[in-house]
Amino acid sequence: MRVAMWYSNRDVRLEQMPVPQVGPGEILVRIQASGLCGSDGMEWYRLHKAPLVLGHEVSGEVAEVGRDVRRFRVGDRVAVAHHVPCNTCHHCLNGHHAVCDTLQSTGFDPGGFSEFVRVPALQVDRGVFPLPDEVTHEEGTFAEPLGCVVRGQRMAGLRPGRSVFVAGCGIAAQLHIMTARALGAGRIIAADSIDFRLRTAQSSGADTVLSEQEDLPERIRGINGGLLADVVIVCRETLIPQALRCVERGGTVLFFAAAGEEDRIPLTVNELFWRTEVTLTSSYAAPPADTVTALHLIRSRRVPVADLITHRLALAETGLGFHMLTHPVEQNSMKIVIQPQR
Repeated sequence: MRVAMWYSNRDVRLEQMPVPQVGPGEILVRIQASGLCGSDGMEWYRLHKAPLVLGHEVSGEVAEVGRDVRRFRVGDRVAVAHHVPCNTCHHCLNGHHAVCDTLQSTGFDPGGFSEFVRVPALQVDRGVFPLPDEVTHEEGTFAEPLGCVVRGQRMAGLRPGRSVFVAGCGIAAQLHIMTARALGAGRIIAADSIDFRLRTAQSSGADTVLSEQEDLPERIRGINGGLLADVVIVCRETLIPQALRCVERGGTVLFFAAAGEEDRIPLTVNELFWRTEVTLTSSYAAPPADTVTALHLIRSRRVPVADLITHRLALAETGLGFHMLTHPVEQNSMKIVIQPQR
């Protein structure tokens, strides 16, 4: 089978690998669509592991089932999670599935930028989700990232009527804006430096968009009746210093996007916490229940994810996709979907 082998963000090669052989409890999925995630471009995080096949936002059809598989048949349309929790450890039982050792160790073989992936038995048990007839394979690639957003907003305590500030307007931020709007948030404000992203944020449901060059706390107070935002969602690390000054007393800051290796929180303890009752939290990955919720939001069109797709590329063009991912201004790229069967 063909795979897009990643050596670096500037070196992605179309290569051949054997089709994985499935064992008991496993399935083979023919990948129809695989989304490029912002984390795929984090060279510092995985360059020491290269070469490897990336891609974890996948949707496809079951091509083969192993012995003892009962829930799925050849031809079923599915979305597949690359990480699943054990649901039984101390962390899972306390609602912190993201730090489950099992979740951190799971994956599929080889990766979504390939014609086929083998899904291990544990993921077949709790990380393969039937794709509703109304949901296309392209939309199915959003099940994983939207599940992460659903979990993040739950961790941040976002409730109807609460004001939201989204710092950064890349693809994850757009999903946060759409989801916050669908879940009944109050005023939604977003900031970025790229005009295309700001226009997209307005289409996604932001009430107000701001240039990150502005005095963001002052602008938010002017827009929000003298108050800062109840929930601040950090989707770009360069905006961390301003974002931390945009949260209202008693509010929450959600660190959603991964930061660089050397990024720091640039405030003193007293400046950030004393007499403010501000909560800082983070979120990573999505337990199965949040992925199911994401699929409901997609199926119902409450979160119209297809509107965010700007580029559809063949497997041989995956290298171009990585260039677009790391240089988004050049072609106004937002969501890039790889179609491995092309």
